[in-house]
Amino acid sequence: MSSPETMAVNLDGHDDSAGPVRGTQSLLRIGMIWLAANLVVTTLLTGTLFTPGVSFGTATVMIVLGTVVGVIVLVLVGNMGTRTGLPTMALTRGSFGIRGSLIPAAANLIILMGWSWVQAMLAGVTINYLVAQATGFSNPMLFSALCQAIVVVLAIFGHTGISRVEPWLALVILVVMGFVFAAAFGAFSPADFAAIPVDPTLGGTPFITLDMVIATAISWTVLSADMNRHAKSSTAGIVGAGIGYTLSTCISMFLGLVAFSVVLLRGHEAVPFDPSVIVAEFGWPLGIAIFLSVMATNTMVVFGMVTSVVNAQSRWHLRFLPTALVLGVISVIGSTFLGLLNQFTDFLFVISAFFVPVFAIMIADYYLLKRRGYSRQILHERSESRYWYAGGFNWVAVFVWILGAVLSYVLAYVLPSPVGANIPAFAVSFLLYLGLMLLLGRNGALGLRDPRDAQPVGHLLDGADTTSALRVGG
Repeated sequence: MSSPETMAVNLDGHDDSAGPVRGTQSLLRIGMIWLAANLVVTTLLTGTLFTPGVSFGTATVMIVLGTVVGVIVLVLVGNMGTRTGLPTMALTRGSFGIRGSLIPAAANLIILMGWSWVQAMLAGVTINYLVAQATGFSNPMLFSALCQAIVVVLAIFGHTGISRVEPWLALVILVVMGFVFAAAFGAFSPADFAAIPVDPTLGGTPFITLDMVIATAISWTVLSADMNRHAKSSTAGIVGAGIGYTLSTCISMFLGLVAFSVVLLRGHEAVPFDPSVIVAEFGWPLGIAIFLSVMATNTMVVFGMVTSVVNAQSRWHLRFLPTALVLGVISVIGSTFLGLLNQFTDFLFVISAFFVPVFAIMIADYYLLKRRGYSRQILHERSESRYWYAGGFNWVAVFVWILGAVLSYVLAYVLPSPVGANIPAFAVSFLLYLGLMLLLGRNGALGLRDPRDAQPVGHLLDGADTTSALRVGG
């Protein structure tokens, strides 16, 4: 059993890794962390998926527009972490219920595991290409597994160090990116890029491109509160994350778009989402930058995956190290399934279908229904908690989540929407959840409305009684 202030210490991963923390990081620090986080190979290679499905100019505009739209959701959820001290999945207790929050937490575990696999595979493919060029030896499955094994070790023993050096790694990666931009625009003019013919057989549209960019932001939002709860103020978290994420995403995706366009302009074989294609064009410095970006970012993804599991419930009193070892072994084995790279676009849309409704519900619940505050009862796994609802579930949130996920899938694959799937799915989920909560709130049996919501609340560590034996869920 731990007091709230002990929980804040434990969350660094050396102990239970459970509970709220009080942030101390400045706007600049948060901005640098987010800048470093998305200067990663998956974001870069997402930019290779756009052209020649759409024109170079259209892809550029959609990258900027989609990033701006997506970052709004990211900073709103991240600010919930700053204001309460809780990670993203623990915050779903407020809207889904103490037990209901296990649903998005389980989905989050699957998504983060998938991300860790994809990034390890891309690092492995990149290292395999460099080694094969130098020695002739080639085994991408082996190198993918080795890369993920390094990530797991860093996540267990070196995540604090990675978080400290990640901004400096970002500077190294930015230098390499600058080299690639200089080489690309030194060889071809902007008019050359704009003149790349669109291939209509690829089925690309501006809104499909927009949806993919928004999906990238949604995929990062699952960790936004995990990262922003360490901000010392809402301003530091919102502005730092907003600027850092926007810059890193636009730079990374535009780099992928430009690098892939150079391959097209040279008439070489252009296979999208294959790091070896652009590494072959720009050389080993880009390959090393890709490897470093994966090591830094994937370490934090694996660490976030473990803390999400530990924070999901308290009945089993999961501890960080054994949980990390189990998940680490699974992640290493999964990183050898290289066929997943061919399904990356579908993977992005699955993330959107799962989490666009979740974040719409969370934002509506926290900012409008709960008046920008959750009380410390969100830490209690018992029926007296305000967030117990009916049997531990807010069935309205569960219903809206299912409906929103189905709608997102339908608009993406069955009846493609002319404006994409993410924006309509978010709007419908947000409005439907808000409307049903207000309409059905008079029914006391569902536990939707509670007079305790009107009580002023702040950070979950404000006024904490350090002599009480509180533990998340306990």
